[in-house]
This record gives sequence, C-alpha cells and structure tokens, in this order.
Amino acid sequence: MTTDASLFWDEVHAARPPADPQPNARLVECVSDLPPGDALDLGCGNGGDARWLAARGWTVTATDISSVAVNRLAGTRITAVRHDLRASFPPGDFDLVTAHYLQTPFELDRTGVLRTAAHALRPGGRLLVVDHGSSAPWSWNQDPDAHFPGPAEIAADLALDPAEWPLERADSPTRIATGPAGQTAEVVDHVLLIRRAA
Repeated sequence: MTTDASLFWDEVHAARPPADPQPNARLVECVSDLPPGDALDLGCGNGGDARWLAARGWTVTATDISSVAVNRLAGTRITAVRHDLRASFPPGDFDLVTAHYLQTPFELDRTGVLRTAAHALRPGGRLLVVDHGSSAPWSWNQDPDAHFPGPAEIAADLALDPAEWPLERADSPTRIATGPAGQTAEVVDHVLLIRRAA
C-alpha cells in the first residue's frame, strides 16, 4: 500500500467506474424529509450523495482528498473542491454536513474534523455520520482486528454539549450492500445524527 493518502485514494477511485453513482442508503433514510439548504459532503467519493442532494434542491459543497473523485464530480448546484482534512476544512456554514465512511488507513484527527463539522452547522442544522460497523468482502480494510467505534463512542469522543447539539439518532442497523463487482453481503452501519439547537 502506498504511504501517500492522496495517491492511495486516487488509485481507489480510479479503479471504480465513474458512471451512475448511487446515494448511500442511510443518507436517503435520514435526509429525505429535511427541507433543502446548504450541504457539505465530507469525503464525497464517487459523488452519489452530492448528486442526490443536488437533485433535491440542496446547494452542495463536496470535498475529497482524491483529485480523481473531485474531478469526476461536476453538476448543477455542486461545488467540488479538494481538501486534505488533515490540514484544511471547507469554509462556510451549513444546514447539513454528511460524513459517510470517513475512515482511512492514514493518520487523521477524525474526531477533530467531526467536531469542526458540528461547529460549522447553522442553528437547526444536522451532522450525519455513517461509519462501517463491519468489513465487507470488497473493503480495503480486511484487518480482522479492526475496531469499528459505535455511534455512542463517537458521540462521546466529540464531547459536544448536548444542550447545543442534541442527539437525534445513534444506532447500528444492518443492510445488504452491493460491491463494485455486483457481489452482495450483509454489513453493519454505525449511524450518528446530531442536530444543532436553534
């Protein structure tokens, strides 16, 4: 494995077909009933979430460490920008910040990034964090000793004042996922939804 995070993720995204990306299931589940506003997609990957949000009237800023991912993502109401979240965070205030599977084999102060994301929310805005709770057969992470922090653990690490950032959801549902070659497997998602109080 390369030791350069940008190159690693460029190679991951270059190996995936760019056509017709689908939104993550938990995004659709958690956001469908929200009124559109300004959204920030952290680690936008193939752009499925950003495109889905934009199609529903959201103004989307999509960011990823991979220039391959960012360059593939262009469309109405989407601003795609490359950011290495180890060094910079997109400016602005948002009604929704999403971080789907923002997990990496490289050093990243993920807790700091997510805390910054919570502070970037407007009053009434939501932070949606969806993490892997298990390894799919096609995942880059096949470490049998990998620890997948649950939503309660992630929320505790964020140490946000619950009076200002109340918890709306923290659970670990399962779903059937489809891999890049069409194979399927049952996987666990860790879902954390936090709202910034009005």
